[in-house]
Amino acid sequence: MPVHAPAPFPAARLRRMRRTHALRDLVAEHAVTAADLIWPVFIREGTGVEEPVPSMPGVSRLSLDVMLRKAAEAHEAGVGAICLFPYTAPDLRTEDCAEAWNPENLTNRAIRLLKAEWPGMAVMTDIALDAYNIDGHDGFVVDGQILNDETVEAL
Repeated sequence: MPVHAPAPFPAARLRRMRRTHALRDLVAEHAVTAADLIWPVFIREGTGVEEPVPSMPGVSRLSLDVMLRKAAEAHEAGVGAICLFPYTAPDLRTEDCAEAWNPENLTNRAIRLLKAEWPGMAVMTDIALDAYNIDGHDGFVVDGQILNDETVEAL
């Protein structure tokens, strides 16, 4: 029987990929399931609202009641996590982003509603200040400069 030599390095050096459990996990075949997905949810104030986001075809901002209804569908489908992105009304946006720390802000209310309904569901949020900043930036802005250190400390 002919003996087949392995392909020369670097084309073949498979033992490197089997050496440790962590490396084997990295190169293992994967099956993506609904439990592996994070559903991005764009939320807004109101009742019965499903407002299309013009810059993202097929994506809508949802009021909390609609979010809960759609979250139930996602949960039944096996989706394992939700990430919330709030739309804050312009009149609540300030230079100091005060609405971000309001315990009754839209995001905090959404988290409480979701966790009350599905305590085991992973709920994440967008940790940035753009939703609360009058300038729309992710950080504090003073004299046209974004204050990174102060923003990081606040977050």
